[in-house]
Amino acid sequence: MGLYDTYLAVRYRLRDDPPPEHVALVLTERDLLEQDAYDTLSNVLGWAFDYGADRVTVSVSVLDEAVVDTLARELANVDAPRPVAVRAPGDTERADAPVQVNIGLGGRREFAAAVREIADAVDADELRPEEITAEDVEERLVFPEEPDLLIKTGAERLSDFLIWQSVYSELYFTDVNWRDFRRRDYLRALLEFQQRKRRFGR
Repeated sequence: MGLYDTYLAVRYRLRDDPPPEHVALVLTERDLLEQDAYDTLSNVLGWAFDYGADRVTVSVSVLDEAVVDTLARELANVDAPRPVAVRAPGDTERADAPVQVNIGLGGRREFAAAVREIADAVDADELRPEEITAEDVEERLVFPEEPDLLIKTGAERLSDFLIWQSVYSELYFTDVNWRDFRRRDYLRALLEFQQRKRRFGR
């Protein structure tokens, strides 16, 4: 670890503010085509757990669903410090591993599937429309947990991802692309997170 990275790490550890327990990374399929992209992901996962996270969600947006199977194989085998659960379009089983990977299962699609399940429950007289709550939606999501910090590299635009879950997340946009993302960039995101006052919609 370089001197500047060490300086940032010391600044981070000296603060009393709690770290983000759940970190989300928003990537694109193009990010993962870059040289050493999976090594970068492995490094970031290691940093996340080293600096206090207990869960990481990786959300990969895809333009061509033909690449989903290839990405799923690669991501399932990424060198990660904790167990990995990969979910793709069509998957309905809840992701519950410390590292959760969402490949092309956009937030709109995930939310629509939850609404369909609720409609089926109403149709079967298992749920009354006036009794439907946010919890009824959340328990039907593949990725139910809400990230504390969401990091998007190289852009100030978000793709179709974790729409429901990230409504109260702190968003951090880097000025570097995924291929150039380093420990110092991750530490900057953590320091920025610590300096913000979270309002949770209030």
